[in-house]
Amino acid sequence: MGEEKREPAQVSRVGQRNRKSMKANTGYIDRRTFLRGAGAAIALPFLESIALPHHLRAADGMAREPMRMLCVGLNYGLYPGDFFPEESGRNYQLSKLLQPLAGLKDDFTVFSQLDHPGVKGGHEAVHTFLSGVLSKHGKGRPEGNITLDQKAAEFVGSDTRYPSLQIGIGGGSISWTRNNVEIPPITRLETMFDALFLETPESKRKRLSDSNKLNASILDIVGEDAVALKKRISRNDVEKLDEYFTSIREVEKRLTQSEAWLRRPKPKTEYQLPRPLPDDFYGEVPVFYELMKLALQTDSTRIVTCGIDGWSGDSGLPGVTQGYHFLTHHGHDESRLAQLSIIETFHTTAFANFLEDLRRTQISNDASLLDKTMVLFGSGMGNASSHSNRDLPLILAGGGFNHGEHKKYPKISGRQTPACNLYVSMLQRFGLEVDQFGTSTGALDGFS
Repeated sequence: MGEEKREPAQVSRVGQRNRKSMKANTGYIDRRTFLRGAGAAIALPFLESIALPHHLRAADGMAREPMRMLCVGLNYGLYPGDFFPEESGRNYQLSKLLQPLAGLKDDFTVFSQLDHPGVKGGHEAVHTFLSGVLSKHGKGRPEGNITLDQKAAEFVGSDTRYPSLQIGIGGGSISWTRNNVEIPPITRLETMFDALFLETPESKRKRLSDSNKLNASILDIVGEDAVALKKRISRNDVEKLDEYFTSIREVEKRLTQSEAWLRRPKPKTEYQLPRPLPDDFYGEVPVFYELMKLALQTDSTRIVTCGIDGWSGDSGLPGVTQGYHFLTHHGHDESRLAQLSIIETFHTTAFANFLEDLRRTQISNDASLLDKTMVLFGSGMGNASSHSNRDLPLILAGGGFNHGEHKKYPKISGRQTPACNLYVSMLQRFGLEVDQFGTSTGALDGFS
């Protein structure tokens, strides 16, 4: 059942030397260390007294607050003329869509001229937002088209009840596994609230526990049969079978994690969902943001993604009388642009309110929830009107980075800087020792 976790394929040599030095000089034991013997490997549990080197422990001897990650992806992007500032550097003037973030200017960074090299296809390519890789091109890559959040979730493992949470408002998920599988999102407010705070009845816990054990037993049997089959099939079929093995191991891991948390009580909250529940886009978005904050604050998870698409029926947005998708194909028509501006200003205002809420929420004596949460806001769509996936609108807030700038990256040899370079920087800040992710060429220059 327990599969040994592998180190990332690309590991910083400096990081390796530092880690060896810490082990030798401080008694540090890596969180991914295993006890080995007689061909078996047993992963160590989290041991707070030895899990972190001295310089990463708080003054009282307890482990410091962990880093979190939250990614918001807009399926239709943002109108470039209203999003990107004209000036770069620290003294830039906020654009129309960034005006709601004026009070947070030192807490976020705006990026220009970052995108995913070679990715095109308009709406069909938006799913590359957090991976940089089209799903159809994922096969054959070492990590498929795994998304940023799932790479981080593998690192967190079972340290939280949910390694990650996926939310979809008006559409699908923006999260993909290394097996090129889109992760189904939570689409209802009550479903998310119940997942975070509603205790599972004892009768259901027993059924789930029994089901987990039964499924695990079945997977063991299937695994033995598959090993025998592997000796009698072609090379191409062996590749397919290896993918199957990986799928089985992921299911086993989820079963094990589910069983471990089944009897642990969920956190308590005074927050109550509004009644009646909002039934339109305008009402749902801020409530989902509140639940995302609570998920991070209670450490139910450290990784959340939220994909925001269109809506069915009335949006509830005052002044908007036409469909979101229709308005993105504005053809520079002033009346359509005016309604699109209402929608997109709603998005950036809701985002600003969320960041303010994180900044007000203290989780330790010297840190707010925003200090310990990297919040990425953007899209895999650069210009919905022309179906372009170039020049992605991207904002990163919080996470302890040095913010306050509009960073515009020049083209090099006619090519733009990969957005995945930013993702490498985020993963490194999250704690992973990686130098490569997706289509990156390294960490993002000039950003730390």
